[in-house]
Amino acid sequence: MFQSIDIVSLLFWLLLLYALIHPYMQMHGLRNARLRLLRDIERKYGWRVVTLIHRQEKVGFFGIPIYRYIDIEDSEAVLRAIRSTPPDTPIALILHTPGGLVLAASQIARALKKHPSKKIVIVPHYAMSGGTLIALAADEIRMDPSAVLGPLDPQLQTPQGVLPAPSLIKVAREKGEKASDTTLVLADVAEKALREIQDLIVELLRDKMEEEKAREAAKKLTEGHYTHDYPITVEEAKEMGLPVSTDIPPEVYALMELYPQAIQQRPGVEYLPRPPIPYYHRGGGREK
Repeated sequence: MFQSIDIVSLLFWLLLLYALIHPYMQMHGLRNARLRLLRDIERKYGWRVVTLIHRQEKVGFFGIPIYRYIDIEDSEAVLRAIRSTPPDTPIALILHTPGGLVLAASQIARALKKHPSKKIVIVPHYAMSGGTLIALAADEIRMDPSAVLGPLDPQLQTPQGVLPAPSLIKVAREKGEKASDTTLVLADVAEKALREIQDLIVELLRDKMEEEKAREAAKKLTEGHYTHDYPITVEEAKEMGLPVSTDIPPEVYALMELYPQAIQQRPGVEYLPRPPIPYYHRGGGREK
């Protein structure tokens, strides 16, 4: 009887240990697979490849989902990567993000812009808000045919929640003298934020188009022409004069498979025939 209890107890502790260690082992394996593929891309294309990929991820024993956005830690890491890249080496920045802090995104955009060699931003799915700002710093924006960028209208924190700067300015103008002091203050801050982001957009675009056209693009992206989550397609981006193409290396799609989304308690996407098993599940060897 005691021997039976000992076996059950041992099995329990072994299962618990496995449950605690397995997520970290899996994460370590994915990280190694990503690094191998990044090395392959760099050797094949002659780029320094940097990724800024934000997906909902699960962490720890309970699989708690966390949401990632562009923050100061990201800007510090990307700036280190840019700084450590030889001046004659092109940089390819793979972007997949819903956006984030303007400060962090603007730091990355300016640092990328200053790199002496060619700058390429690759968008396999979406780069919204701050991600779009970073993309504007590139000499080339390579997007999947179905990928999207997003508007850059500043979003301000107010007592009523986060509100778009163009709307705050519009409300203050329409109310005129009837507007409250709070509304007027918010509108003043919104006008400054709008002017600052427009000037930055022009700064990033003026070497790729005439300044007047860059100013037009800046106004369209910031002055409320779209809602903040509007998807700007490849065709619309080209109409603005942005240097967009759809020439994405196939390895980028393989790389995205190595950033798994957190498991959701809802039906997933399934279809037949099933896609091939990613190469990292086949022992790390590249598909023939």
